[in-house]
Amino acid sequence: MRPFLLLLFIMLSSVPLFATERMIHFTPGQKVHVAFMGGSITEMNGYRLMVCEDLKKRFPETVFTFTAAGISSTCSMTGAARLERDVLSKGPVDLFFVEFAVNDDQDAAHSKERAIRGLEGIVRQVWRKSRDATIVTVFFANEHLIEEYRQGRAATSIAAHRAVAEHYGNIHVIDVAKEVQHRIDAETLTWEQYGGVHPAPFGNRLVADMIQKRIGEPSAKSSNVSILDVKPLDPFNYERGRFVSPDSAAFSDAWTWSVPNWQSIPGSFRSTFAEQKLLCTDKPGAELTLHFDGKAVGAFVLAGPDAGVLEYQIDDKPPEKMILFHRFSTGLHYPRTVMFDDQLPDGKHILRLKLLDETPQGSKGMTARILQFMAN
Repeated sequence: MRPFLLLLFIMLSSVPLFATERMIHFTPGQKVHVAFMGGSITEMNGYRLMVCEDLKKRFPETVFTFTAAGISSTCSMTGAARLERDVLSKGPVDLFFVEFAVNDDQDAAHSKERAIRGLEGIVRQVWRKSRDATIVTVFFANEHLIEEYRQGRAATSIAAHRAVAEHYGNIHVIDVAKEVQHRIDAETLTWEQYGGVHPAPFGNRLVADMIQKRIGEPSAKSSNVSILDVKPLDPFNYERGRFVSPDSAAFSDAWTWSVPNWQSIPGSFRSTFAEQKLLCTDKPGAELTLHFDGKAVGAFVLAGPDAGVLEYQIDDKPPEKMILFHRFSTGLHYPRTVMFDDQLPDGKHILRLKLLDETPQGSKGMTARILQFMAN
């Protein structure tokens, strides 16, 4: 067979997305679900829309469904909790993009351990539902991530996410931070041209081009082995991460379960949460109890300018404190996940919360606003 005919035969063949030594390919008429998860870089009209357009041009006869699951400020821990709700509930995924390196760094300031648990939990959840899904993790850039590379090392979040990718061997890595650092140091790009943490159109085009090149290359490893046969990198990863509705908790009248009247509450808030119910209290001593199954429990909260302090107790352990106020809470009801414990014996547990009569440094009040509980 002539070389060009052989190439055409291969391109028109239906193959698994991670088949060894073959690039990603979709056949005419194939229905393909492409999902994007991350923070504000994914939520904004940036690289995501460019990648969608690139895919449609590259595979014009493929029927694409695109899921946008970016929520500003959120980290991989929150991602693992909301993955089922925001992505997997919409059906099997064929191509999955995830970016949390920036937010795990500058927003959540996760330890390497927590960043691994977040991304590995997401990866394992995706492959449990969609065994042949192609996963692409994108390390976007901020000035800290770039400077760490300049000093000859990877920042904590990037080192953690790369460790997950290397552990499984078949995750595409798009290291934007390193590429931007190389180009800036070579004086072929400036930080201003790239556009900063939220890239300008020029920067987003650079990222989309990197993605197109990478996913067009042969994959390193086949995904024929079930994810269930691969030992986790961290046994406490959030692969069973999920949201637990606050209305499943037992709480006193000191709490309200409703949509807040945001117009009367100081501080800006994002429209993403405008119509969502929250479990709220500003009354010190207000208590609640939540029964849950698993190894971990936390809360996805909106921490505003008046965010307070919760006392939490799991089973018969001594009570501890969790400060809800965040350095980004000063003028914003900031979405964040606070983890009470993520190394519990697997099984049934009881969480008890109480609002304390304390105002954290920088806060102007003592309020708790809970969007969801998280369990794993």
